[in-house]
Amino acid sequence: MQTKAVVLGTNYFIGLTIIRTLGYEGVKTIAVDYLEEDLYGSKSKYLGAHYLAPSFREDPQGYIAKLIEIASKEDTKPLLFPSADPYAEFIDEYLDILKEHFLIPMKEKGLWTRVMKKESLFHLAIEHGIPVPETIEAPDPNLADRVEAELGYPCIVKPVDSPAFVAKFRRKVLYCNNRDELLDAVGRAENEGLKVIVQRIIPGFDDHMYTFDFHVDQNGRISHWATCRKLRQFPINFGASVYTEQRYVPELAELGIPFIEKIGYRGFGEIEFKKDEKTGKFYMIEINTRTTTLNYLLYKAGINFPYVCYRDMTGDPLPDKAVKEDTGYVFQYLFEDILACRDYMRKGQLTAWEILKSLFRKKAPAIWSLDDPMPALSYTGTIIGKTVKRLLR
Repeated sequence: MQTKAVVLGTNYFIGLTIIRTLGYEGVKTIAVDYLEEDLYGSKSKYLGAHYLAPSFREDPQGYIAKLIEIASKEDTKPLLFPSADPYAEFIDEYLDILKEHFLIPMKEKGLWTRVMKKESLFHLAIEHGIPVPETIEAPDPNLADRVEAELGYPCIVKPVDSPAFVAKFRRKVLYCNNRDELLDAVGRAENEGLKVIVQRIIPGFDDHMYTFDFHVDQNGRISHWATCRKLRQFPINFGASVYTEQRYVPELAELGIPFIEKIGYRGFGEIEFKKDEKTGKFYMIEINTRTTTLNYLLYKAGINFPYVCYRDMTGDPLPDKAVKEDTGYVFQYLFEDILACRDYMRKGQLTAWEILKSLFRKKAPAIWSLDDPMPALSYTGTIIGKTVKRLLR
């Protein structure tokens, strides 16, 4: 019997692209959600079954019980794919239990969470000689004085636990221009029980953000990798990719491969780097431990990362591959890219002509697929419905 894949989360296009890219190779997928709305990824023709489960936040034991129930119906252990950071953290926390019922690439419990959290990643990077932005941990009795002396303004307040921070503030960082804004930002986070760090902003526009995407096989070796360069983000300057090109940057592999292999990582991952526009030096910003927004771009560029992981975990690994050329493909999340372009122009960071010139590229769309149109139609219907509700308020 064929091993199936269980995808956690279809309310965002990451889950959808996992379902599709596995489906392209004939792998049958099962999706599990705890929400009941905006599940456009579940409309894909490549999805075999869809289940609703209790909330993994409010009822983790109920959620685990549902996952075990799903796995117990299969003849072989399914492979488990998280589509968002909270799912990855959940799998990491309950790794010992879940491994009894699912194939999961990570071997060391706690490592996914350790590299996701900014504070522990900072120390891990320093330990292995990877450049990271200068950072001060909060709370600190001399925080404001230290920031002025060591980092300067503007600076950013970043969460140690990104998913919880984003859930509360709807952004990845808090931008601070002066002492008052710094103290206010740190105070707001502390009032929510969220631990934060303060970090120097590496100079450079959003197109100085890069990614090193990789897969580590079960022998601890990076077998597949590719690199990309962000062109636009949303929210702008400190957000997620909405327009990103595949770009071959060998320096990122030179930094990333030794680090990832030394720390004992397994499975797919993505390191985000920022290139200092003044020095050309690359700094590690964060690590994503689950399939990322760029999954379909990476597929179009030549590497199907979910399928690479699937074949590795089922004992039939694919030949090694690295994308060592510029393929010309760009990822676009159209809805948020439109919002990003509006904001870039409002702030004078991009002109309409610069945006227009960038659009004539081979696309890897976030949601739309002529071969599998229903998710895009469902997503469009949801956006229209929300817009009408706002207008009628």
